[in-house]
Amino acid sequence: MDLQLKGRRVLVTGGSKGIGLATAKAFLDEGASVIITARREDVLKDAAAALNGGQRVSTFAADLSKKEERLRLAAAFPDVDILVNNAGAIPGGSLFDIDIETWEAAWSLKVMGYIHLTQIYLAKMRDKRDGVIVNVIGSAGRSPRHDYVCGGVGNAALMAFTGAVGGQSSEFGVRVFAINPSQTRTDRIITLSKARAKTSLGDEGRWEELLSGLPFGRLAEPEEMANTIVCLASPVCGYVSGATLDVDGGQAFRKG
Repeated sequence: MDLQLKGRRVLVTGGSKGIGLATAKAFLDEGASVIITARREDVLKDAAAALNGGQRVSTFAADLSKKEERLRLAAAFPDVDILVNNAGAIPGGSLFDIDIETWEAAWSLKVMGYIHLTQIYLAKMRDKRDGVIVNVIGSAGRSPRHDYVCGGVGNAALMAFTGAVGGQSSEFGVRVFAINPSQTRTDRIITLSKARAKTSLGDEGRWEELLSGLPFGRLAEPEEMANTIVCLASPVCGYVSGATLDVDGGQAFRKG
């Protein structure tokens, strides 16, 4: 199937690894050009080399937890057709494990970063009456838990934000939607699982025990999330806006 993405310009935040890198690769495979962001220039250089997209890959080093850095990114790349908000790593822990400074730092990137970049780029897309914004959120927003309270609450806020904005953006020809990835084979899931194992089992080395009973008997792969993003962002799925799709293999409906 031709996803009609050839020549489209895509900005992927947090694009140096995991789901972000896989998403950039999937868009490249469809003929789009991509801009990937991360904090470190050296990491971005390695990611660009791995993508092997030549002139169709641009990089931008920035700390998107900061307002001025988001504005700098928008000034450098003012015209994009698709924005994928993906940058963010909210730590695990209960309400009493995480101090308020950590809450604020985590939300400045994942929550306020998504909101601000959407505000910036949606205004540009509204003017040209075309564009797509994808928020990569997380299934904890649907089922918040005490041991990931900071992330669960932040994700729930972004789900509400996506619905509110995507419900109105169709009036000017722009789609805004989200996906909630389930547990995916990334460095981040290992870090979170180790933190949970230390809290619940007293030993972070037992983190793999927390991954038993997953749908299909395995973690999701970054490429599976990327393919979902790319397909839904393409014109062939042009009636998707405001929705948040749980890509969890049916985990939400399993017992236990």
